[in-house]
Amino acid sequence: MTTPAARPRARSAAPVRPAAGNRAVGATAPRQRSAAGPRTAVAPGAPGTRGGPPAGPVQPGSRRRMAFLTAMVVLALAVFGGRLVYVQGLRGAAIAEDARNSRLTSVTLLGSRGEITDASGMPLATSVERYDISVNQRLVAKFKGTANPPLPAGAAGVAATLAPLLDMNAAELGGLLVGDRSFVYIRKGVLPAVAREIRKLGLNGVNVDRVAERVYPNGTLAGNVVGFVNSNGIGLAGLEASLDDRLRGTPGSETYERGRKGQVIPGGYSEDDPARPGDSVQLTLLSDVQWKAQSALDAQVAATGSSSGSLIVMDTRTGEVYALADSGSVDPNKPGEASGSLSSAVSDVFEPGSTGKVITMAAILDNKIADPLTPWEVPYTYSPDGKETFKDSHEHGLLRLTTTGVLAESSNTGTVMIGQHLPVQTRYDYLQKFGFGSRTGIEMSGESKGILHPVDDWQRRDKYAVLFGQAVSVTALQATQVFATIANGGVRVQPHIVKGWTSPEGVYTPAPAAASTQVVSPETAETVLTMMQSVVDDGTGSHAAIPGYQVAGKTGTAQNWVGGVQGITASFIGVAPADDPRIAVAVILHNPKSSEFGGVVAAPVFSDVAGYTLSELGVAPSGTSGTLFPTTW
Repeated sequence: MTTPAARPRARSAAPVRPAAGNRAVGATAPRQRSAAGPRTAVAPGAPGTRGGPPAGPVQPGSRRRMAFLTAMVVLALAVFGGRLVYVQGLRGAAIAEDARNSRLTSVTLLGSRGEITDASGMPLATSVERYDISVNQRLVAKFKGTANPPLPAGAAGVAATLAPLLDMNAAELGGLLVGDRSFVYIRKGVLPAVAREIRKLGLNGVNVDRVAERVYPNGTLAGNVVGFVNSNGIGLAGLEASLDDRLRGTPGSETYERGRKGQVIPGGYSEDDPARPGDSVQLTLLSDVQWKAQSALDAQVAATGSSSGSLIVMDTRTGEVYALADSGSVDPNKPGEASGSLSSAVSDVFEPGSTGKVITMAAILDNKIADPLTPWEVPYTYSPDGKETFKDSHEHGLLRLTTTGVLAESSNTGTVMIGQHLPVQTRYDYLQKFGFGSRTGIEMSGESKGILHPVDDWQRRDKYAVLFGQAVSVTALQATQVFATIANGGVRVQPHIVKGWTSPEGVYTPAPAAASTQVVSPETAETVLTMMQSVVDDGTGSHAAIPGYQVAGKTGTAQNWVGGVQGITASFIGVAPADDPRIAVAVILHNPKSSEFGGVVAAPVFSDVAGYTLSELGVAPSGTSGTLFPTTW
């Protein structure tokens, strides 16, 4: 079976387009061209098509631009890469440290000031935690305000926020916030609770700084002794000034990272150099005795019309000062309201007057010139050299007095009659040995050494006047020291007001024992003390008596000169109990109007304060009246 021949494939109706230039015979006629011109078939990837090489040759300018851009890109990448290596690899730690340092803020931490307490530990001066609020006015202006609660931008918004917390008028506060100053105080001494609320607000430019504010819980009590500090916590007066080096703490510092608004960055760098508090001092003052002395003195100054006064209570054995009062004591909480000087009992001087006769009597007995029973005929006026004439306070006829009687009646003429037998230099020496002309050394600022001129500078009258307490000037403390010395067996003990110190760690160190000096013999001291009892029992100081106790003392009246104006100082200084001395008490009144005699205006105050002090100390009554020397013959 034969296979049929293959049937030829039918051709498409479209004619075959011959290759260019070779039109086949019998081929179909070409298509009509469009108006746009002949249409040319282009093979994919041919030159000039998308995805193919540029049609025609590349121009030299284009090649140079491409090379330049490429170089710039490479150079920029190299610079940035190099900088990155430098910053992170080579200088990374240093740059990070510089950045941190720019955020660091250092503040000084004040060491809190030590306490001042009385002998029982009751605070007379202490420091409490307070805060000062200040602002940077430039930063306050950048406050953006808030929508809830609605607050305006700038100082107005900050003022509206702070005013209720600081109890201030918003308009007045706003005036403090406007300006170009970088530091302005707006309130000092803010309580800690208020300071915490202000800190929470995080207000632009508002600073809250901790300070230690000095407060004096008992106001005027011992204010003249304690003194006060300035706004920087530095002592200006009283013990605050004289003990400032130990009371003042050692400053420290705190360094921390601070954010844009001044807030501490949590977890940021922080370093502390802690401040060290100052030592605390315990005084010898007994607050109850100080209160009694102050109130009694103020009352008598008012009652007598005196211009001022001082009152001192001292332990005769140890030199401890139990009370040191000045009239019109200052309240250290309000130092600007003070009038007059602080601690006038150790800074103001006056002629001691007849209280100085005690030194003359001690020198006479010590040098065996006379004894308590030596008889004297004492006139109203007396001229030891025929040139200088002295007289007593009251006109009288010829008195037949013993040496004791001369002291008891406080006779100037009798004292000159007896004292003229002392060599002039000896008179000076005994005044000096009893402490005149030199500071006692008490731990208080502004103490005066008084006035004791050398013998060569004494005028003709002075060598006699010093025998009865004139031509020499002393402080109230120096005058008190004389009687404490007689009461202590002739041993002068340095007066002091510091009992001991307590460190911030709680270690207590007593003050060193006070220095002492034997001024007169114990026998002389005991004899003079007995003679002084006659002043109270049978002389000018009868108003100083204390029921149940033996009392020895001496009245005094002398001229003084304050601001060029002549006045009178009236005084009484005494010892109790005279049979076993514990305290010496001095009452000094300047320019009393009711009377010029110390036995009238000062002695009653002595009785009141000395009796109170003996009760506070638990000193038993004397029990006996004692045996006294006769005052007449």
